[in-house]
Amino acid sequence: MAGQDAARQLTSQLWSMANDLRGKMSADEFRDYILGFIFYRYLSRKQEEYLAGLGFVEVPEGGDINDGYRIQVEREGIEDWREDISQTLGYAIDPEYTWATLIGKIRDQSLRPDYFQSMFDSFKRNAELNATAEKDFRDVFSDVNLSDSSLGNSTAARAKSLSNLAEKVDTIEFKDETGHDILGDVYEYLIAQFASNSGKKAGEFYTPHEVSRILAKLVTYADPMSEGSSVISDENQSFSVYDPTCGSGSLLLTVKKELPGGDRKGRVRFHGQELNRTTYNLARMNLMMHDVDYQFMKLRNADTLEMDWPDGTDANGIDHPLFFDAVVANPPYSQHWDNADSKMRDPRFKEYGKLAPKSKADYAFVEHCIYHLKPSGRMAIVLPHGVLFRGAAEGVIRKAILDKNYLDAVIGLPANLFYSTSIPTVVLVFRKDRQTNDVLFIDASNDFEKGKNQNHLRDEDIDRILETYAKREDVDKYAHVASMKEIKENDYNLNIPRYVDTFEEEEPIDIDEVNRQLADVDRQIAELQAKFDAMVADLVPTDPEVGA
Repeated sequence: MAGQDAARQLTSQLWSMANDLRGKMSADEFRDYILGFIFYRYLSRKQEEYLAGLGFVEVPEGGDINDGYRIQVEREGIEDWREDISQTLGYAIDPEYTWATLIGKIRDQSLRPDYFQSMFDSFKRNAELNATAEKDFRDVFSDVNLSDSSLGNSTAARAKSLSNLAEKVDTIEFKDETGHDILGDVYEYLIAQFASNSGKKAGEFYTPHEVSRILAKLVTYADPMSEGSSVISDENQSFSVYDPTCGSGSLLLTVKKELPGGDRKGRVRFHGQELNRTTYNLARMNLMMHDVDYQFMKLRNADTLEMDWPDGTDANGIDHPLFFDAVVANPPYSQHWDNADSKMRDPRFKEYGKLAPKSKADYAFVEHCIYHLKPSGRMAIVLPHGVLFRGAAEGVIRKAILDKNYLDAVIGLPANLFYSTSIPTVVLVFRKDRQTNDVLFIDASNDFEKGKNQNHLRDEDIDRILETYAKREDVDKYAHVASMKEIKENDYNLNIPRYVDTFEEEEPIDIDEVNRQLADVDRQIAELQAKFDAMVADLVPTDPEVGA
């Protein structure tokens, strides 16, 4: 069974399992337990592989690597082992808390009710041993609420529920028929499954995969006219990507998949920031289970607009920003933010004449992303259509961006693609090294497959967008390259219908033919009426006395 098909099948099994086990708990709440346990199993397995690779853990006859680890710790003590493992992996799991030990205790019914609490406490302490990795693993299991009454009314009952979950997770073999590890794909599909069942809440943590693919393909397009093409094409170079509202990390990972050589260790360096703590935890788990080592990822739980990051100003007020080869974002639409006058001194916002309105932070996110983009980089962001034409402060900012010649393309997407909103959205593409002074407009709003609850972009729809972007030519009823003169004539209004005419002329009406058809209809009516009148005349009245 191919990897993707196997991953989908396993996801279906896990989803069914989750529905069986969660009882009265909502799917949204249960998400943190099942994803947390899958991640813990992954970390434990990764530690097993590391120990086996060392070559000096003696595996006892009839035992496994965990048995050998336990025996040697009993003989030598735990401290040196913790130090060695944590310095390499960024964390360390003691022998009594490995996944294998957990499952063994469940099966021989020797599990203490407080075992799970002790297990996560031990993990947290050991993660602090590596100062570099500590922030990547700090409180990563904090959303696994061990005292939630939905799991049971007592510690013992809750431990029983968690034991049932652990046993179920243990039954899943996260490999396809070729032996290829598909755990990362399963995890990603599970996140998508929880998203589709979370309604509007899903917008907080998940960008639909087909939309992620568009953004990822746009920022990894090796334009021969751009200096940034070499870092995209040369698989030996390091490529940096940043998502300031990274959710569960799916968009960052899609960039990795689309980049040539993206699977090579160290090829991609990930930066992401997320305001919601639970979602931030999902992102950390998601990246690590896609084999992203902690050394190559920097994620932070904070408010992007309130505190600039990566880096930003130091204690002396001197700015030290990081710049990236690619910036991707699907920020919350028209979010409220604090647009205090002091923000006009912020280097991210001060060059655009006005601050984004308090009730619509869309352009604040745009400015933040542009600020962190390398001169040779490319940025793609999803936003509501209002950013194309709204006036007042947004009009001033839009004009400033266009006058700086940063806007490269405007791509209109179909409505109802997202879990969180049914409105149509637009992808804006930005570059700082543009050689032309124009903007490509693409109207892809009519190319999709209609679904029961959501619309979907097909491969051919995505391919058409990317091919049109690469060719940068007019396409009848689909795309137009607008000069800056044309945009100025439209008062810097970027509403797509002003540039891409999708109007379909109706066939001209042949009045003579219509009149002939009407005459024919009248003749048929007259004939039918005559037949009906004849039938009525032939009817014989019924004698009311007959049969009385």
